[in-house]
Amino acid sequence: MMDTSKELQVLHVDFLKQENAVSHHTWEFQTSSPVFRRGQVFHLRLVLNQPLQSYHQLKLEFSTGPNPSLAKHTLVVLDPRTPSDHYNWQATLQNESGKEVTVAVTSTPNAILGEYQLNVKTGNHILKSEENILYLLFNPWCKEDMVFMPDEDERKEYILNDTGCHYVGAARSIKYKPWNFGQFEKNVLDCCISLLTESSLKPTDRRDPVLVCRAMCAMMSFEKGQGVLIGNWTGDYEGGTAPYKWTGSAPILQQYYNTKQAVRFGQCWVFAGILTTVLRALGIPARSVTAFDSAHDTERNLTVDTYVNENGEKITNMTHDSVWNFHVWTDAWMKRPDLPKGYDGWQAVDATPQERSQGVFCCGPSPLTAIRKGDIFIVYDTRFVFSEVNGDRLIWLVKMVNGQEELHIISMETTSIGKNISTKAVGQDRRRDITYEYKYSEGSSEERQVMDHAFLLLSSEREHRRPVKENFLHMSVQSDDVLLGNPVNFTVILKRKTAALQNVNISGSFELQLYTGKKVAKLCDLNKTSQIQGQVSEVTLTLDSKTYINSLAILDDEPVIRGFIIAEIVESNEIMASEVFMSFQYPEFSIELPNTGRIGQLLVCNCIFKNTLAIPLTDVKFSLESLGISSLQTSDHGTVQPGETIQSQIKCTPIKTGPKKFIVKLSSKQVKEINAQKIVLITK
Repeated sequence: MMDTSKELQVLHVDFLKQENAVSHHTWEFQTSSPVFRRGQVFHLRLVLNQPLQSYHQLKLEFSTGPNPSLAKHTLVVLDPRTPSDHYNWQATLQNESGKEVTVAVTSTPNAILGEYQLNVKTGNHILKSEENILYLLFNPWCKEDMVFMPDEDERKEYILNDTGCHYVGAARSIKYKPWNFGQFEKNVLDCCISLLTESSLKPTDRRDPVLVCRAMCAMMSFEKGQGVLIGNWTGDYEGGTAPYKWTGSAPILQQYYNTKQAVRFGQCWVFAGILTTVLRALGIPARSVTAFDSAHDTERNLTVDTYVNENGEKITNMTHDSVWNFHVWTDAWMKRPDLPKGYDGWQAVDATPQERSQGVFCCGPSPLTAIRKGDIFIVYDTRFVFSEVNGDRLIWLVKMVNGQEELHIISMETTSIGKNISTKAVGQDRRRDITYEYKYSEGSSEERQVMDHAFLLLSSEREHRRPVKENFLHMSVQSDDVLLGNPVNFTVILKRKTAALQNVNISGSFELQLYTGKKVAKLCDLNKTSQIQGQVSEVTLTLDSKTYINSLAILDDEPVIRGFIIAEIVESNEIMASEVFMSFQYPEFSIELPNTGRIGQLLVCNCIFKNTLAIPLTDVKFSLESLGISSLQTSDHGTVQPGETIQSQIKCTPIKTGPKKFIVKLSSKQVKEINAQKIVLITK
């Protein structure tokens, strides 16, 4: 006969693995804590010291944050034998077998995100163990969750895909940069949960993806002793890793988690990469987005103003706005119940520390719908993002007349900001242009109406109206990207309302700069006088390779050449100006990798590269990285002369099964990176 006086105790708790699709891939996370999505059922196996009887007390307590309480919803108490209120967590007995009991638990679709402690209470006895820690994430599979995404292919891309890319370069020469997001890698989710705790968010705010997204955005950059990554745009990366050398988020987040010290160094695509990883890990659908010719409107007046002297040189103490060749940020998917109807869906979030928002370096989430409509005062930071992709670009000539500065507007471009806004296509390794999601077609009546709407909203804050310029002469400049070491041709295209024979003075100022527009070195000035006839004519300026080759040695970054060109018609004194940016092309290399590999067996990658450039490459290295191997593999090759072909073998040992993307990179002092990649199926 059973001793009913003996107190019931729980000896052990197991979280049962969900083998079916309901688990939503949470068991892929490499962490010691079980992971679940809110609104999802999970199962506990309780090992008792005796069979459960009707008179026994049994309660499950889930707590999160400091000083958990029922009133703040940071403490949840469940009796699996008593039905819970429909709006609360649910727990039901599923199976009883002797001294073992299985309990099904379902959290609410708006439960607080983060780390929970599970305590099991039986009468006066409480089972409390560090092993009974679980992580609760957002659930894009759950219709009641604010991050619900209805399309399964999009969920696979924006939540589950742990590899992808950024797009970099220039609007006319877009380059593919592979990136391992690695949200399932060891310690990455642990780092994300830790960042939630370190952030300024109250536990109750962690149920809202809008606030979580904003807090994680702020935590990506280092400030006041807190944050993951230190930004650096100086070109000097001593004491850290040059931003272009990173190929994935996991090493950055793992280093931060293990050291609690900010990682050095990052630029925009690195900030976007780690934020996209963090959001995907926490369950918020996210994608990396690049805008080319992206404006940084520091004056927040919806125009990008550049001031130049009569030689075409930028006047730095007057020019505070800038245009980046490209800028990378993150889009996050969520509902916006904090806003009027119509602003759900993709939201722009920018982790690159540019401007402060409510006192911290953070930007967004800003609804793409608001950006497209010009609703610039919709929170958060829509005015800034709107300017990045939509601002009008004004160039002012500063002339000295009788000892006084006079301003003359010599160029007003309404279509040059925010080109080729790009992201990776769903399920494919190709670029998808999403410019239409951010704005109407350039030059369309809708686009001008949106700009007028935005200017009207801002009219109370503007000191002057938009200037108007009569365009009798229209000018544009084109340049074909060339192989590094070759001369560069800039073609100046002039369009006039007259076909008469006229003389034109063309002066060009050229400099080496970073992709952000920051000047690194002055290269040269070129001047040319030509006779033009016909309504459309072309004049070519040629930049010899000798003017830029030596300057590349001072730049530990991808080089960009900026040309600022002024054209003046001698007979009419008409002046126009235009800016042009050029990046270099590099030779490709080939890799030979088998289609399949096995865990624990050596895998060999053969790399073949011919230097077709006109200059030698020094400090040449090959590197191979994959989420399917344990660590980065490299091989050094010293100097490769023009015309020389080299071969390299990189050996690695796979440690994970499944289709794994292998990224091979060639780097040197002169060429920062050339990429090749292949997917290899790894089996046991």
